[in-house]
Amino acid sequence: MKHLDLILAEKLLKISAIKLQPENPFTWASGWNSPIYTDNRKTLSYPDVRSFIKVELSRIILENFPEADAVAGVATGAIAQGALVSDTLGLPYVYVRSTPKDHGLENLIEGDLRPGSKVVVIEDLISTGGSSLKAVQAIRNAGCEVVGMVAIFSYEFPVATKAFKEADVKLITLSNYSALINAALETGFIRESDVETLREWRKDPSIWTPKSIAD
Repeated sequence: MKHLDLILAEKLLKISAIKLQPENPFTWASGWNSPIYTDNRKTLSYPDVRSFIKVELSRIILENFPEADAVAGVATGAIAQGALVSDTLGLPYVYVRSTPKDHGLENLIEGDLRPGSKVVVIEDLISTGGSSLKAVQAIRNAGCEVVGMVAIFSYEFPVATKAFKEADVKLITLSNYSALINAALETGFIRESDVETLREWRKDPSIWTPKSIAD
């Protein structure tokens, strides 16, 4: 029986929420070369995948963070998923902006978050962890406790692992980069010769150079 991480990785590949191009890499906004591009917002357009993710995120929260009494989504990618999960669990919901609004009340957290709440945070993607942990700090600054974070997918960067440990935030993801490589190989999205390239990128994506450029 396949594990959850492999099952979801296959679903994400099938709907092109994740694309792998080891020989023709993408360029991220940061300027990094990358053999992978992820847009989990695409899952919202596929009811079966959307529901699968909603149910599994909710299950993980019930099993690992039963004390949570509020849900917070991280803008913008996790706003919708966070709302779906909070509705499933019957809990209050807010979302956290990357920056405060530049007008009106200049809110950073949208919605009513009661001080003292035990909050579980929903993310769609964990890369370096910077934006995710910024949202955690905003919730803590509002006088609440972050009991943990659940996310759809993680690149498993060492820098992110270190950042979450230092911030004392327990992170659980439905799928991850290691599972993705295995799923992509099993389903023919990549060749065996691509595996080493994909693994090398994950070690230090900031300096990774694809062979097509290096040559």
